[in-house]
Amino acid sequence: MPTRLAFDSVVKEFPGVRALDGVSFTAEGGQVHALMGENGAGKSTLLKILSGAYSPTAGSLEIDGQRHVFPSTAAAIAAGVAVIYQELFLVPEMTVAENLYLGHLPARGGVIKGRQLREDARRQLAWIGEDIDPDTKVSYLPIAQRQLIEIAKALTRGARVIAFDEPTSSLSSREVDRLFTIIRDLRARGHVILYVTHRMDEVFALCDAVTVLRDGRHIKTFDGMAGLTVDDVIRSMVGRDLKNVFNYTPRPHGGPALEVEAVTGPGLTAPASFSVAKGEIVGMFGLVGAGRSELLRLIYGAERRTGGQVRIEGRPLPAAGPRGSIEAGLVLCPEDRKRDGIVPVRSVAENINISARRHHATAGFVLDRGWERANAASHIASLSIKTPSAATQIVYLSGGNQQKVILARWLSENVKVILLDEPTRGIDVGAKSEIYAIIQQLAARGVGVLFVSSELPEVLGLADRILVMRGGALSGALARGEAGESAVLKCALPVSG
Repeated sequence: MPTRLAFDSVVKEFPGVRALDGVSFTAEGGQVHALMGENGAGKSTLLKILSGAYSPTAGSLEIDGQRHVFPSTAAAIAAGVAVIYQELFLVPEMTVAENLYLGHLPARGGVIKGRQLREDARRQLAWIGEDIDPDTKVSYLPIAQRQLIEIAKALTRGARVIAFDEPTSSLSSREVDRLFTIIRDLRARGHVILYVTHRMDEVFALCDAVTVLRDGRHIKTFDGMAGLTVDDVIRSMVGRDLKNVFNYTPRPHGGPALEVEAVTGPGLTAPASFSVAKGEIVGMFGLVGAGRSELLRLIYGAERRTGGQVRIEGRPLPAAGPRGSIEAGLVLCPEDRKRDGIVPVRSVAENINISARRHHATAGFVLDRGWERANAASHIASLSIKTPSAATQIVYLSGGNQQKVILARWLSENVKVILLDEPTRGIDVGAKSEIYAIIQQLAARGVGVLFVSSELPEVLGLADRILVMRGGALSGALARGEAGESAVLKCALPVSG
């Protein structure tokens, strides 16, 4: 296949930051080309230049030999480019058909041709294997179908270059298989597919080539997958070997830090009882819908318990919601950090200090500016948070650095138990290694750690003990020595008959 897409010495600068520094590489038609790198490597910035959302400071790109510097997203669409982001750009209150042809609806004399619109939509939906009523509002569809609608929309606009940004982050395994089938079909039709993901298994299952960015620079392009290993890709991404990404270290455990006794509430189908010792790391695994996040929220007090009791170091947790939990030394890093974990319009320093500042404010409301500066600076340094300054809005940080800021917030408190819900979701392998190290450090200090993860290797590699949930109830508890993939999955999978 001829070269369909080429980036030529692309530079993008923001005030005080060079996000891209002379990036050049090519992608061929009829291949799936992975774009990989740590958070902050420049992947998202490059996709925004491809989509026309950003204009490059220098450099350009070529599609089918024609040079482009897109001044707008409309110009990129006209040139045959589509970027499908994690946050889908559909209009929920419009129908499937209207979303598919938004911007080029079939009309005569200003009146939309409803019958033609529906027929065209049915043909496009049939191409992606979806039997959806074109008159259905998008708001009624699950996330997997919305994503397929986004792909179909791109094809109605004649897209020849299609980029996917972490497309499987909210999909089940069956939905991922369906997406891969469509992507392979697009590849067979000669499209250029750029595929951004942190998931190595997806890269090796789907992709034909891999380009690695690091610190805004093009590091290497692997033109084929033959002989390529995960270690090769990781080494290019992080600039060093990560032979043991978990770096598990046994440590002594103390008395009970967290005791959960017959807790019931929304999302659970049976009372939950277990404990976490001081200095112990307990992993919780289960399939989507097993009730893991719901249980964490019930323990923390974000959802009201209908029965049972939670104790922190032997003392009953007051039924005062999250505020009472924090005062007792129980904290939660939520699954959706952008929605529930950060204050996006505030600075890194404010996000770190927002909880513990109450202990240092005069008369409860006059902030101690000296403590605020020193505390933020200390945690930025100790956790290696990559940020231009403490005053930078947190929304501009990568996902891994946002997660470190949330951890810094709770490290500013007198933490006895920390609950972590999918602590490394959407985070690159280098940042994952740093998060794992922080979790190990917390446990070494005697903090009880309970974390939920959908990644079984993560649970097996990090936890001292594993709890398994199935159908809203605890279905197993395994010590590290007896826990293997088959044993955990046996507890997690539905029981037939």
